[in-house]
Amino acid sequence: MIYLDNCSTTKPRGSVVEKMTEALKLNFGNPSSLHRLGMDAEKILKDSRNIIAKYLGVKKEEIYFTSGGTEANNIAIQGALGARSSRGNHIITTMIEHPAVMNTIKEYEKKGYRVSWIPNGKDGRIDIKRLEEELCDETILVSIIHVNNEIGTIQDINSIGELLSKRSSKPHYHLDGVQSFGKIGFSLIGSGVDSFAFSGHKIHGPKGVGGLYINKKARVYPLVFGGNQEMGIRSGTENIPGIAGFGEAVRILSDQGDDESQKVGILKKFMTELITEQIEDVIVNSPAGDLSSPYVLNLSFGWTRGEVLLHYLEDEGIYVSTTSACSSKGTEKSHVLKAIGLDDNHIEGTLRICFSYEISEDDVIRTVEVLRNSVEDVRSIMRR
Repeated sequence: MIYLDNCSTTKPRGSVVEKMTEALKLNFGNPSSLHRLGMDAEKILKDSRNIIAKYLGVKKEEIYFTSGGTEANNIAIQGALGARSSRGNHIITTMIEHPAVMNTIKEYEKKGYRVSWIPNGKDGRIDIKRLEEELCDETILVSIIHVNNEIGTIQDINSIGELLSKRSSKPHYHLDGVQSFGKIGFSLIGSGVDSFAFSGHKIHGPKGVGGLYINKKARVYPLVFGGNQEMGIRSGTENIPGIAGFGEAVRILSDQGDDESQKVGILKKFMTELITEQIEDVIVNSPAGDLSSPYVLNLSFGWTRGEVLLHYLEDEGIYVSTTSACSSKGTEKSHVLKAIGLDDNHIEGTLRICFSYEISEDDVIRTVEVLRNSVEDVRSIMRR
């Protein structure tokens, strides 16, 4: 098997599964309980929070555990809007957001909030000058996807943060970091970011657990009320086995994440060169070099169908995707590919290939071979 759908989800590392199994078997107490079993569970909670805070270079009191990236984004966006509702009703975001952010903001647009959807260039980079023009005294939230989940574009978060920090009525600055956390180098310190959402199952950790950084100076209202777990931001008994696995996944990233990122970057460049040399009428939608994540390669093949190519590859034990897993079952064409100006013919022939540390050079060569043959076969049928 060659698994290249790592933007959708990753395979948990062996030690992550071991940590989770140990927590399920031995540390099953409620972390809010006062007895020894509760204290053992609480220690896992504290240790994982410390690991993640250290990895991000922030305070442990600024890290909150959630059920995943979608909930983390929702808490940040809805909580920030709730805390600032008396100051205005203007939101700024981009046209290439993940559905977890885009659909949340669309709901507020229906409620009467004014939303500015910032356009982008063909490389997926947003127009920061346009963002500056849209800012006003009523702007209370700016929400940006750090690394785009479909084409891998990395936004210039520091320039955006610098722009926002100059305003006397600085809006809440939120980042959807689900595809950047553990994948690219960056620092939240000095970036002006107020909140940052991330997820466990994108970094070889478990599903069902995510995290949210909230700067101690930022105000965010909770969405769920109850026992005041997670310092009151996210009530509900914490998922200790998931958090144990999440902490272990981040611990490993701290030790070897840079090496893994460098390796997949080399493989991405190698695969891009092979494909563009061996296959005609292909558009590389992911920006080159440091402008995109080394883990994401988005390609469009003219006169094909992405879904058909996906199943050709699957028959050979190679797994890729056509778009975000959170929107792949919809009937609408990718809003991200539309936003970068791709024509319908190439949108329909798009594949997303997402790497991991487990992929080898031989895997790349095999994938390109199967992909070339699949494209030729599909084109021979479509062009009859």
